[in-house]
Amino acid sequence: MGGTSLEGSLRVGVVGVGLMGADHARRLATRIAGATLTAIADPDGDRARALADELGGVTVHDDPLALIASGEVDAVLLASPGSVHEEQLLACIEQGKKVLCEKPLTMDSESSLRVIEAERAGGRPLVQVGFMRRFDPEYMRLHELIESGRMGRTLLLHQTHRNKSVPNPDFRSEMIVRDSLVHEVDCARWLLAEEIVSIQVIGPAPTSHALAGVVDPQVTIFRMASGAVVTNEVFVNSRTGYEVRCEAVGEDGSAIIGRPWGEVYTTVADPAGGDGAWGGPIVPDYRVRFERAYDIEVQAWVDATRRGERTGPTSWDGYASTVVCTAGMESLATGQPVDVVLAPIPALP
Repeated sequence: MGGTSLEGSLRVGVVGVGLMGADHARRLATRIAGATLTAIADPDGDRARALADELGGVTVHDDPLALIASGEVDAVLLASPGSVHEEQLLACIEQGKKVLCEKPLTMDSESSLRVIEAERAGGRPLVQVGFMRRFDPEYMRLHELIESGRMGRTLLLHQTHRNKSVPNPDFRSEMIVRDSLVHEVDCARWLLAEEIVSIQVIGPAPTSHALAGVVDPQVTIFRMASGAVVTNEVFVNSRTGYEVRCEAVGEDGSAIIGRPWGEVYTTVADPAGGDGAWGGPIVPDYRVRFERAYDIEVQAWVDATRRGERTGPTSWDGYASTVVCTAGMESLATGQPVDVVLAPIPALP
């Protein structure tokens, strides 16, 4: 669906300049063509001012809503906590400004539906959700391979998602489902081009390195509308580094991404606390593993916005992922499969 094209550089404001937001702000300021970082907003004023001083020529707003309403921004990148996304997304829609929103879209299905309804009432798509794996070159090649039919019908998808550690002392088991597994949810829906109809979360005896009361690792099973099965391991205290892999198994072949080709390898934790190794380095976090994906994602969003078009995951994708994760949190509590039921609202064209 098209809109009004924009002449000149796209003026972008970033809301939330913590770890991810600051990374995006630097990306916009230094690596993205056709865009200018003009404003940032963050509750931590000192942090925001320090970043503005580093990047130069950037206005600092105390109030994110003031940034969104400002005439100095054409589009907004939201890297704020999910708990405030609904208010900020609705403000972007009211202002008619394109927005790239880091996951999750919102924290629950009801608020996600309100965003979709506001977007539909406005008559044009404005929201893109930051599921950056769709822009990762390896994931893109796997998507193309599955879509080509060369491996036949996809029967199984195996996904692995490991972090070295969790620095947040308030981390909870539910956050693995809501904040980490959400990426596997979107990848399964995107790669297989169908919806998840049920989810089951299984918790083995947790690692001794897990925070008290946290079920880690977690194994999750998705059943897809076609009957395909997706298995997911999320392990947030793996002690080695950041690893993301995916294997698709079809009737006539299989393909795997995210590991060195042609090698059998193991990962071993460094007892001194350094990064783990398999005979080569393991990247420390998602910003390194998916740096190229983030660059491609933000550039694609800027290019589409300047053309008055949309690209990438939509508000419906964000809503569907939220519904799956909500069902996943119920399964985490019971250990039983939980059906996933989406609202009968068509996605905005």
